Amino acid sequence: MSTNSFADPRRQNKILRYKPPSTETNPTLEDPTPDYMNLLGMIFSMCGLMLKLKWCAWIAVYCSFISFANSRSSEDTKQMMSSFMLSISAVVMSYLQNPQPMSPPW
Repeated sequence: MSTNSFADPRRQNKILRYKPPSTETNPTLEDPTPDYMNLLGMIFSMCGLMLKLKWCAWIAVYCSFISFANSRSSEDTKQMMSSFMLSISAVVMSYLQNPQPMSPPW
C-alpha cells in the first residue's frame, strides 16, 4: 500500500470537503414539493373523511408518500407524520363505514 502513495497524483493541499450550498443565501435551492404534497394530502384526507370518498383518501395516502420521499432529513417530521396518519385514518374510516370495494367515479 505504501508504494501506491508515491504514485498518487492528487495534491493533498487541493482537496476540499464538499459543503452543500446554504438556502439562506440562495432561496431558489429550496424545494417546495414536500410542502405542497403535504397540504394536498391533508385536503384530500379531509375530503375522504368528511365526504366518505375512498378515492380522495387513497390520493391523500399517495400525496403523503410523495411528501415523505421528497423531504429533507433536517425538516420537522411532526407535520409530515400527522398528515400521513390523517390520510391512513381517512382510508380506514372510509372502508369501515362502507366495506364495499371502491367503485370508479364515472
